[in-house]
Amino acid sequence: MNHFNASRQPMPVQRANTAESAAARKLAEDLMDAMSALLGLVERETELVRAGKLREAMALGTQKSELSRRYVGAVGQVKANQKILSQCAPDLLPSLHRHHDTFRAMLQVNLTVLATAHAVSENIVRGVNAEMQRKNIPNTYTAAGRRAAPGPRHITPISVSRSL
Repeated sequence: MNHFNASRQPMPVQRANTAESAAARKLAEDLMDAMSALLGLVERETELVRAGKLREAMALGTQKSELSRRYVGAVGQVKANQKILSQCAPDLLPSLHRHHDTFRAMLQVNLTVLATAHAVSENIVRGVNAEMQRKNIPNTYTAAGRRAAPGPRHITPISVSRSL
């Protein structure tokens, strides 16, 4: 037996209200702004390191940290509200993904430049250290005609200030 109950009506399809849509768009804009600001700073840092202006690049550190915190906060907000974002503004998600892919690629370039600069400077320091050690070690030979190994008192470490 099939009884129809007039009080049971199908639930209306929920549509996102404009306030939720505006909030979702604001989250996406905040993330894109954070990525753009950080990307601009990272590109500047990359240029400075490539030009050998390490002091100027290091001066960007505090600003980079602040923009990184802003970026991480924006990513956290977007992740926490991803469901609402996909319901209210599904057109923004592909745009966010594309922007983030570009952002990631530029960060990879920056990390490569920084790693190269680090490796070069490390090689320079090691070369200076090897030259200093070579000059400090006396040239003596054993009875068998082999070069004598230096004693610990002849090995003088160098110290390096990392604060430039």
